[in-house]
Amino acid sequence: MAPKIPEESGGRLEVRVFPNNQLGADTDMLSQLRSGALEIFALSGINVLSMMNNVTSLYGVAFAFPNYAVMWSAVDGELGAYLRGVIEKLGLHAHEKLWDNGFRQVTSSTKPIKTPDDLKGFKIRVPVSPLWTSTFQALGATPISVNFAEAYSALQTKIADGQENPLTLIYIAKFYEVQKYCAMRNHMWDGLFNLMNGKAWRALPPDLQAVLANNMNGAVLKARADLVELNKTVANDLKKNGMISARRPRARKNSSASRSAFEKAPRAGASCSST
Repeated sequence: MAPKIPEESGGRLEVRVFPNNQLGADTDMLSQLRSGALEIFALSGINVLSMMNNVTSLYGVAFAFPNYAVMWSAVDGELGAYLRGVIEKLGLHAHEKLWDNGFRQVTSSTKPIKTPDDLKGFKIRVPVSPLWTSTFQALGATPISVNFAEAYSALQTKIADGQENPLTLIYIAKFYEVQKYCAMRNHMWDGLFNLMNGKAWRALPPDLQAVLANNMNGAVLKARADLVELNKTVANDLKKNGMISARRPRARKNSSASRSAFEKAPRAGASCSST
């Protein structure tokens, strides 16, 4: 994406990329984005952005999407358009396509997580988000809100006994070094909005807006396809590094209990962020 933009804009526009939290944690970078110190930031609508308006976390409601086909039809369709409108009112501009951050799985250093009962009293690291916090509170767990940049340290020092993330992030962050078990639950899906400072977006003439939007959306679609291929091998890679995986049973004996608990979570999230 970044190399194409100067070429297509005739040198009038350049994007400099700062990966791996070089500019701080999510909370820091969102603050920078709002002030204009940072102009573009890829951020989940479920995480710290939802502290500004909890509606941005709507697509993260537990077990909302049974598979990718249903999920993409929503976030690339009317749901995504609605959420971008909400974000626009926060003084930010959200580009059309969301990065695929994946369906999330639960890991543990102490015990396998096989049923909802196994989460009772379980200290689990979650992102800074009312929805994540209330979801796991509804299941009886003890959620601990920690930015991703500090998650490994929190697990290593036993501040938390587990965490939940997509398999690719579990592997990339080397959580297998401090976690033993992985429960394949697909309990939530998360994606990242390509956000821009609203004033910076509006300051661009229409032709440069088109160059930037086309390249950003195109990069997202390519990354989605790359992730499909990566997901074919990452579970085996985690196994090779000593992580024990357990898939959810085909017959959901605990479905009534888990559904009841998760149904409480969105309401708890709404009340939490309004205070």
